[in-house]
Amino acid sequence: MNRSDYRLLDILAQEMNMRKAAERLFVSQPALSQRLQTIEKEWQKPLFIRSQKGLTLTPAGEMIVNLSREVLAKEEGIKEKLQSLDSQVYGTLKIACASIVGQNWLPKVLKLFVETNPHARISLITGWSSEILQAVYNGDVHIGIIRGTPDWKGPKMHLFQDQLYLVDREIRRIEDLHLTNRPFIQFKSDSTYYQEIQEWWNRQFQITPRQNILVDQIETCKQMALNGIGYAILPSITLTGEEDVYTTALNMEDETALKRDTWLLGYQSAFELPQVEAFIESVNLHLEKTNKN
Repeated sequence: MNRSDYRLLDILAQEMNMRKAAERLFVSQPALSQRLQTIEKEWQKPLFIRSQKGLTLTPAGEMIVNLSREVLAKEEGIKEKLQSLDSQVYGTLKIACASIVGQNWLPKVLKLFVETNPHARISLITGWSSEILQAVYNGDVHIGIIRGTPDWKGPKMHLFQDQLYLVDREIRRIEDLHLTNRPFIQFKSDSTYYQEIQEWWNRQFQITPRQNILVDQIETCKQMALNGIGYAILPSITLTGEEDVYTTALNMEDETALKRDTWLLGYQSAFELPQVEAFIESVNLHLEKTNKN
């Protein structure tokens, strides 16, 4: 049976009259009767009992008519969903994001995305920037969010810059760094972050820090600094402004602020996906709100 057969049985069951059903279906009564006989032969059961008073459904007819109505209803539901694809976003948004951004910035954007696109799904992985780039190269994700300046030939979008700060419970001035015996707490990073800090330090003091503590996570580094174990250099994205420590901005020789960049990137084909376009809209909305504040 095809869709027209399901509709024919539905109309016949509504009208219970061959003439009226034929008028609604815009066919002749003999043609309708012949088509019904073909359907009954296919099911090997009579579906309607004909009489001068009209039609009566047989038990088999009731079952087949119910089936016809279920099929028609499902088809209509799918049509409505297909039509809504033009106005609503479906599918999975696959993101790979640098851990520090995934912990501190991305959740605010995803909240906007989820609120405006409730039917979309999200797949998120976090890690080092080199891992994010590899995931994008391999096509494992639609877009990547990385720290530093990317060597990427495809589409990319600059998200924000954040200032670097000296964070400590005792040291208030950059000039006092080379005088202290307190340890310098650093976190592992595969981006250019470590190199930039080293270059800045060498330009400032021409000597290495007296003690170093190396940890694997930036959050561990932050908590150790907050608890007075030593001092750290942290990006502003990790700071709320409510920490009970001194925060001193790092500047270059020309007094320009030392900052870190964050980029969003991917292949052009990914940027054309509805869920990625919707995510970019959420990003722009968040950036607009942030800049106003």
